[in-house]
Amino acid sequence: MTEKTITRADLIDALVKDVGLPRQDCGMMLETVLGLIETKLVAGETVKLARFGNFTVRAKRERVGRNPKTGVEASIAPRRVVTFKPSQLLRERVADAQKQLEPAR
Repeated sequence: MTEKTITRADLIDALVKDVGLPRQDCGMMLETVLGLIETKLVAGETVKLARFGNFTVRAKRERVGRNPKTGVEASIAPRRVVTFKPSQLLRERVADAQKQLEPAR
């Protein structure tokens, strides 16, 4: 499997191709959508995208970690992290694509 990182530019190019609007308009649309998602997550809200998945903010408590190189213990501060849970449909599509990539036995 080849690994390709999808960038904002790639998403904008896809919008230009599929929607047919000018590149600048597609760029503004993408930035608006990403900005709305970011704003809601910063506020601690869950973002649910139907047939895609849910983004949630989770609070992690303070804990003790270990430097893997030296073994020295260090305190890890409490923080908030974003988690993503894919929808059942997305999981099925990814699994089906994986099956198609595997050689027949």
